[in-house]
Amino acid sequence: MNNEQTTASREKLSLLTDNIGTIIRGKQQEIRYVITALLARGHILLEDNPGAGKTQMAKTLAQSISGALADEAPLSQSGSVAFRRIQFTPDLLPMDLIGSHIFDDVKKDFIFKKGPLFTNVLLADEINRASPKVQSALLECMAENQISVADRTYHLDKFFFTIATQNPIEMEGTYPLPAAQLDRFFMKISFGYVPEDVEFDIFQNYLAIGNVRENVKQVLSYNDVVSLQQEAEEVYIHPELLRSVVNITQSTRRHPDISLGCSTRGGIIFIKCLKAWSLIMQRNYVIEDDLRALAHPVLHHRLLFRNRDAQRVALSQIVDREVERLAKMRISGQ
Repeated sequence: MNNEQTTASREKLSLLTDNIGTIIRGKQQEIRYVITALLARGHILLEDNPGAGKTQMAKTLAQSISGALADEAPLSQSGSVAFRRIQFTPDLLPMDLIGSHIFDDVKKDFIFKKGPLFTNVLLADEINRASPKVQSALLECMAENQISVADRTYHLDKFFFTIATQNPIEMEGTYPLPAAQLDRFFMKISFGYVPEDVEFDIFQNYLAIGNVRENVKQVLSYNDVVSLQQEAEEVYIHPELLRSVVNITQSTRRHPDISLGCSTRGGIIFIKCLKAWSLIMQRNYVIEDDLRALAHPVLHHRLLFRNRDAQRVALSQIVDREVERLAKMRISGQ
């Protein structure tokens, strides 16, 4: 990337982060995580209590970007990228997501009616309330950006981003996400409650915050997002930092308190997210502190721990040891 590209990218990402921050108050770090998953061409799982802003996050992100699906007319009257929300319930069927064949009286033939998965930004609300059969319908589209129906494969738009939510406290009537499904999410984060002063500000401005359509500007275009995704892939990562990703991945498999370690795919996803995070942090190279910033949201949900104490500290110990090793080497970022 040349200097002009870098400057332009920084301005675009600052605009997007600040724009979302007008609705999602006091959650700057979480906003960056969501944008990181987007730029890494991945998907994100938000696990939090009801009313924490998960749905608003998805709506605000979509409203901030202008454009439409490449092969269709704009799906939003406001001109923002295509946004679809699916409320997952136990009686949902795969065809409710993918679409189905219906009979066309004019053509006297069956035609395929596309489902809500054919979009740019997908909000999969309370994903763990759907049956495993429905959850599996998301696997192919999240992993390969395509959907297979009968003997035909439909390719999704290159800008396809899933924000899934789940409620951690209500387990009755839910189906825990299998490891294969969790592994498709590049990151898993929790918003948590806001500080007292931020909550007071939200209560004062709840009418404006709730009206996303009227109060959120379109600060990026569809092409801007695709371009930023390409730029994220070009971010430089030092060979020793790559070695650190290998060491962290291997250590999770050998740790006595971790029964299932990180997969090779998980390590590749970690690298993609590190590059995207660096771009958001106004750099075109990865530094050792990025490992610590992203290890938990990217890797923690891919691991199975033997006890609660290990769940809390094991991954942090592994990453801290690696960051200390890199600090002693004094690697130059560029």
